[in-house]
Amino acid sequence: MKTTLITTIILLVFVNSFGQQFQGIAYYTSKTQLKDFNITSNDLTPEMKEQMMEKMKKAFEKTYILSFSNSESVYQEEEKLETPNVSGSVKVRLFSGSDRSKLYKNLKEQQYVSEEDIFGKEFLITDSLQKMNWKMMDEQKKIGEYTCYKAQLIIPVSEEDWQRYEANKQKKEVGKTTFLDMKAPKESIIEAWYTLDIPVANGPAKYWGLPGLILELHEENTIFLCTKIIINPKDKIEIKAPKNGKEVSQKEFNAIQEKKLQSMMNEDGVIEIRMN
Repeated sequence: MKTTLITTIILLVFVNSFGQQFQGIAYYTSKTQLKDFNITSNDLTPEMKEQMMEKMKKAFEKTYILSFSNSESVYQEEEKLETPNVSGSVKVRLFSGSDRSKLYKNLKEQQYVSEEDIFGKEFLITDSLQKMNWKMMDEQKKIGEYTCYKAQLIIPVSEEDWQRYEANKQKKEVGKTTFLDMKAPKESIIEAWYTLDIPVANGPAKYWGLPGLILELHEENTIFLCTKIIINPKDKIEIKAPKNGKEVSQKEFNAIQEKKLQSMMNEDGVIEIRMN
Protein backbone atom coordinates (compact mmCIF):
# COMPACT_ATOMS: atom_id res chain seq x y z
CA MET A 1 0.00 0.00 0.00
CA LYS A 2 2.85 2.37 0.94
CA THR A 3 4.71 1.56 -2.29
CA THR A 4 1.61 2.29 -4.39
CA LEU A 5 1.03 5.61 -2.57
CA ILE A 6 4.67 6.71 -3.00
CA THR A 7 4.60 5.75 -6.71
CA THR A 8 1.40 7.76 -7.21
CA ILE A 9 2.86 10.85 -5.48
CA ILE A 10 6.08 10.65 -7.52
CA LEU A 11 4.04 10.22 -10.70
CA LEU A 12 1.88 13.27 -9.98
CA VAL A 13 4.95 15.42 -9.27
CA PHE A 14 6.63 14.11 -12.43
CA VAL A 15 3.58 14.81 -14.61
CA ASN A 16 3.17 18.34 -13.24
CA SER A 17 6.86 19.08 -13.82
CA PHE A 18 6.42 18.49 -17.55
CA GLY A 19 3.64 21.05 -17.83
CA GLN A 20 1.75 21.62 -21.04
CA GLN A 21 4.90 21.52 -23.22
CA PHE A 22 5.54 17.79 -22.77
CA GLN A 23 5.27 15.98 -26.10
CA GLY A 24 6.64 12.85 -27.66
CA ILE A 25 6.60 10.47 -30.62
CA ALA A 26 6.60 6.68 -30.19
CA TYR A 27 7.09 4.21 -33.05
CA TYR A 28 5.51 0.76 -32.80
CA THR A 29 5.88 -2.36 -34.94
CA SER A 30 3.12 -4.95 -34.97
CA LYS A 31 3.23 -8.64 -35.89
CA THR A 32 0.30 -11.03 -36.01
CA GLN A 33 0.47 -14.82 -35.78
CA LEU A 34 -2.15 -16.58 -37.91
CA LYS A 35 -2.20 -19.78 -35.87
CA ASP A 36 -6.01 -19.68 -35.50
CA PHE A 37 -6.59 -19.29 -39.25
CA ASN A 38 -6.94 -22.24 -41.56
CA ILE A 39 -7.63 -21.96 -45.31
CA THR A 40 -10.10 -24.72 -46.13
CA SER A 41 -10.88 -24.09 -49.82
CA ASN A 42 -10.56 -27.18 -52.09
CA ASP A 43 -10.01 -24.93 -55.12
CA LEU A 44 -6.48 -23.93 -54.06
CA THR A 45 -3.29 -25.94 -54.38
CA PRO A 46 -0.99 -26.33 -51.32
CA GLU A 47 1.44 -23.88 -53.00
CA MET A 48 -1.30 -21.29 -53.47
CA LYS A 49 -2.43 -21.69 -49.84
CA GLU A 50 1.14 -21.20 -48.66
CA GLN A 51 1.47 -18.06 -50.81
CA MET A 52 -1.76 -16.69 -49.38
CA MET A 53 -0.67 -17.31 -45.78
CA GLU A 54 2.64 -15.52 -46.43
CA LYS A 55 0.77 -12.57 -48.00
CA MET A 56 -1.54 -12.39 -45.00
CA LYS A 57 1.38 -12.45 -42.56
CA LYS A 58 3.09 -9.59 -44.40
CA ALA A 59 -0.16 -7.62 -44.52
CA PHE A 60 -0.33 -7.71 -40.72
CA GLU A 61 3.28 -6.56 -40.20
CA LYS A 62 2.95 -2.81 -39.81
CA THR A 63 4.60 0.24 -38.28
CA TYR A 64 2.55 2.81 -36.34
CA ILE A 65 3.33 6.27 -35.00
CA LEU A 66 1.87 7.62 -31.75
CA SER A 67 2.23 11.40 -31.38
CA PHE A 68 1.30 12.35 -27.82
CA SER A 69 1.15 15.04 -25.18
CA ASN A 70 -0.01 14.82 -21.55
CA SER A 71 -3.66 14.40 -22.47
CA GLU A 72 -3.96 13.97 -26.25
CA SER A 73 -2.59 11.70 -28.96
CA VAL A 74 -2.85 10.76 -32.62
CA TYR A 75 -2.13 7.18 -33.68
CA GLN A 76 -1.76 6.19 -37.33
CA GLU A 77 0.04 3.78 -39.60
CA GLU A 78 3.33 4.91 -41.09
CA GLU A 79 2.99 5.59 -44.80
CA LYS A 80 4.79 3.12 -47.07
CA LEU A 81 5.09 2.65 -50.80
CA GLU A 82 3.13 -0.37 -52.03
CA THR A 83 5.29 -3.22 -53.34
CA PRO A 84 4.49 -4.12 -56.99
CA ASN A 85 2.75 -7.48 -57.36
CA VAL A 86 4.72 -10.12 -59.29
CA SER A 87 2.89 -11.56 -62.30
CA GLY A 88 1.46 -14.97 -61.59
CA SER A 89 1.46 -14.63 -57.82
CA VAL A 90 -1.57 -14.71 -55.55
CA LYS A 91 -3.02 -11.36 -54.53
CA VAL A 92 -5.02 -11.45 -51.32
CA ARG A 93 -7.56 -8.72 -50.71
CA LEU A 94 -7.90 -8.27 -46.96
CA PHE A 95 -10.74 -6.44 -45.28
CA SER A 96 -8.62 -4.56 -42.76
CA GLY A 97 -9.49 -0.91 -43.16
CA SER A 98 -7.14 1.61 -44.72
CA ASP A 99 -3.59 2.84 -44.25
CA ARG A 100 -5.13 6.31 -43.92
CA SER A 101 -6.99 5.47 -40.70
CA LYS A 102 -6.22 7.85 -37.85
CA LEU A 103 -7.12 7.57 -34.15
CA TYR A 104 -7.27 10.65 -31.92
CA LYS A 105 -7.62 10.20 -28.15
CA ASN A 106 -8.44 12.92 -25.64
CA LEU A 107 -7.72 11.47 -22.20
CA LYS A 108 -8.96 14.56 -20.36
CA GLU A 109 -12.41 14.40 -21.97
CA GLN A 110 -12.25 10.58 -22.28
CA GLN A 111 -13.29 10.69 -25.92
CA TYR A 112 -11.83 9.47 -29.18
CA VAL A 113 -12.26 10.38 -32.82
CA SER A 114 -11.31 7.82 -35.45
CA GLU A 115 -11.05 8.46 -39.18
CA GLU A 116 -11.66 5.21 -41.08
CA ASP A 117 -11.90 4.28 -44.74
CA ILE A 118 -13.91 1.39 -46.16
CA PHE A 119 -12.88 0.95 -49.80
CA GLY A 120 -12.85 4.66 -50.59
CA LYS A 121 -15.71 5.79 -48.33
CA GLU A 122 -14.59 7.82 -45.31
CA PHE A 123 -16.19 7.70 -41.87
CA LEU A 124 -15.56 9.81 -38.77
CA ILE A 125 -16.25 7.85 -35.58
CA THR A 126 -16.75 9.85 -32.39
CA ASP A 127 -17.37 8.02 -29.13
CA SER A 128 -16.33 7.66 -25.49
CA LEU A 129 -13.09 5.93 -24.59
CA GLN A 130 -13.66 2.44 -23.26
CA LYS A 131 -12.96 2.19 -19.55
CA MET A 132 -10.04 -0.18 -18.95
CA ASN A 133 -9.81 -1.92 -15.59
CA TRP A 134 -6.14 -2.84 -15.63
CA LYS A 135 -4.79 -5.29 -13.08
CA MET A 136 -1.26 -4.47 -11.93
CA MET A 137 1.10 -7.46 -11.86
CA ASP A 138 4.25 -8.03 -9.78
CA GLU A 139 6.59 -8.31 -12.76
CA GLN A 140 9.02 -5.93 -14.40
CA LYS A 141 11.59 -5.99 -17.22
CA LYS A 142 13.72 -3.69 -19.34
CA ILE A 143 12.60 -2.58 -22.81
CA GLY A 144 15.52 -0.69 -24.24
CA GLU A 145 16.61 1.81 -21.58
CA TYR A 146 13.20 1.86 -19.86
CA THR A 147 12.12 -0.13 -16.81
CA CYS A 148 8.65 -1.49 -17.54
CA TYR A 149 5.91 -2.98 -15.37
CA LYS A 150 3.33 -5.58 -16.35
CA ALA A 151 -0.45 -5.09 -16.36
CA GLN A 152 -3.33 -7.23 -17.59
CA LEU A 153 -6.77 -6.45 -18.94
CA ILE A 154 -9.58 -8.98 -19.42
CA ILE A 155 -12.00 -8.30 -22.30
CA PRO A 156 -15.18 -10.46 -22.35
CA VAL A 157 -16.58 -11.92 -25.57
CA SER A 158 -18.85 -9.44 -27.36
CA GLU A 159 -22.30 -10.21 -28.71
CA GLU A 160 -21.05 -9.48 -32.25
CA ASP A 161 -18.29 -12.09 -31.91
CA TRP A 162 -20.81 -14.74 -30.83
CA GLN A 163 -23.17 -13.89 -33.69
CA ARG A 164 -20.33 -14.10 -36.23
CA TYR A 165 -19.23 -17.46 -34.85
CA GLU A 166 -22.76 -18.91 -34.80
CA ALA A 167 -23.36 -17.81 -38.41
CA ASN A 168 -20.13 -19.48 -39.51
CA LYS A 169 -21.01 -22.62 -37.55
CA GLN A 170 -24.45 -22.89 -39.19
CA LYS A 171 -22.90 -22.65 -42.67
CA LYS A 172 -20.54 -25.51 -41.89
CA GLU A 173 -23.39 -27.63 -40.49
CA VAL A 174 -25.30 -27.44 -43.79
CA GLY A 175 -22.20 -28.37 -45.75
CA LYS A 176 -21.17 -24.94 -47.01
CA THR A 177 -17.46 -24.15 -47.23
CA THR A 178 -15.93 -21.14 -45.51
CA PHE A 179 -12.72 -19.25 -46.25
CA LEU A 180 -11.53 -19.23 -42.63
CA ASP A 181 -12.20 -21.88 -40.01
CA MET A 182 -13.42 -19.94 -36.96
CA LYS A 183 -12.98 -21.18 -33.40
CA ALA A 184 -15.41 -20.51 -30.57
CA PRO A 185 -14.71 -17.02 -29.17
CA LYS A 186 -13.39 -16.65 -25.64
CA GLU A 187 -12.45 -13.79 -23.39
CA SER A 188 -9.22 -12.00 -24.26
CA ILE A 189 -6.38 -11.36 -21.84
CA ILE A 190 -4.43 -8.27 -22.89
CA GLU A 191 -0.88 -8.00 -21.56
CA ALA A 192 0.79 -4.59 -21.40
CA TRP A 193 4.22 -3.38 -20.31
CA TYR A 194 4.33 0.30 -19.33
CA THR A 195 7.04 2.63 -18.07
CA LEU A 196 6.78 5.26 -15.35
CA ASP A 197 9.71 7.06 -17.00
CA ILE A 198 7.19 8.46 -19.51
CA PRO A 199 4.17 9.28 -17.30
CA VAL A 200 1.39 9.52 -19.89
CA ALA A 201 -1.65 7.23 -19.68
CA ASN A 202 -1.43 6.26 -23.33
CA GLY A 203 -0.37 3.48 -25.66
CA PRO A 204 -0.86 1.89 -29.08
CA ALA A 205 -4.26 1.60 -30.77
CA LYS A 206 -7.24 2.04 -28.40
CA TYR A 207 -5.32 1.25 -25.21
CA TRP A 208 -4.85 3.75 -22.40
CA GLY A 209 -5.33 4.20 -18.65
CA LEU A 210 -2.03 3.01 -17.17
CA PRO A 211 0.26 5.35 -15.17
CA GLY A 212 2.88 5.33 -17.91
CA LEU A 213 3.32 4.91 -21.66
CA ILE A 214 2.74 1.33 -22.92
CA LEU A 215 5.88 0.14 -24.70
CA GLU A 216 4.81 -3.46 -25.38
CA LEU A 217 1.33 -4.91 -25.77
CA HIS A 218 0.05 -8.43 -26.48
CA GLU A 219 -3.46 -8.45 -27.97
CA GLU A 220 -4.53 -12.04 -28.70
CA ASN A 221 -2.27 -13.03 -31.64
CA THR A 222 -0.83 -9.55 -32.22
CA ILE A 223 2.21 -8.00 -30.52
CA PHE A 224 2.91 -4.25 -30.54
CA LEU A 225 6.48 -3.27 -29.64
CA CYS A 226 7.80 0.27 -29.28
CA THR A 227 11.08 0.54 -31.21
CA LYS A 228 11.84 4.26 -30.90
CA ILE A 229 10.80 7.20 -28.69
CA ILE A 230 11.47 10.91 -29.16
CA ILE A 231 10.69 13.12 -26.17
CA ASN A 232 10.08 16.85 -26.73
CA PRO A 233 11.25 17.00 -30.37
CA LYS A 234 12.62 20.31 -31.66
CA ASP A 235 9.63 20.86 -33.94
CA LYS A 236 6.37 21.16 -32.05
CA ILE A 237 3.91 18.34 -32.76
CA GLU A 238 0.40 19.25 -33.90
CA ILE A 239 -2.09 16.91 -32.27
CA LYS A 240 -5.50 17.47 -33.79
CA ALA A 241 -8.62 15.36 -34.14
CA PRO A 242 -9.39 14.23 -37.71
CA LYS A 243 -12.34 15.91 -39.41
CA ASN A 244 -13.00 14.03 -42.65
CA GLY A 245 -15.78 11.55 -43.25
CA LYS A 246 -19.40 10.81 -42.43
CA GLU A 247 -20.00 11.20 -38.70
CA VAL A 248 -21.10 7.97 -36.99
CA SER A 249 -20.87 6.28 -33.60
CA GLN A 250 -18.72 3.19 -33.08
CA LYS A 251 -21.82 0.97 -33.02
CA GLU A 252 -23.06 2.42 -36.32
CA PHE A 253 -19.64 1.97 -37.93
CA ASN A 254 -19.41 -1.66 -36.76
CA ALA A 255 -22.76 -2.37 -38.44
CA ILE A 256 -21.61 -0.73 -41.69
CA GLN A 257 -18.34 -2.67 -41.59
CA GLU A 258 -20.12 -5.98 -40.99
CA LYS A 259 -22.52 -5.31 -43.86
CA LYS A 260 -19.60 -4.60 -46.19
CA LEU A 261 -17.85 -7.77 -45.09
CA GLN A 262 -20.97 -9.81 -45.81
CA SER A 263 -21.23 -8.26 -49.27
CA MET A 264 -17.72 -9.55 -50.06
CA MET A 265 -18.81 -13.15 -49.43
CA ASN A 266 -20.77 -15.47 -51.68
CA GLU A 267 -23.55 -17.68 -50.35
CA ASP A 268 -20.98 -20.18 -49.05
CA GLY A 269 -19.25 -17.54 -46.95
CA VAL A 270 -16.18 -17.35 -49.18
CA ILE A 271 -14.35 -13.99 -49.22
CA GLU A 272 -13.29 -12.59 -52.58
CA ILE A 273 -9.80 -13.63 -53.72
CA ARG A 274 -8.14 -12.01 -56.73
CA MET A 275 -5.56 -13.85 -58.80
CA ASN A 276 -3.13 -12.06 -61.14
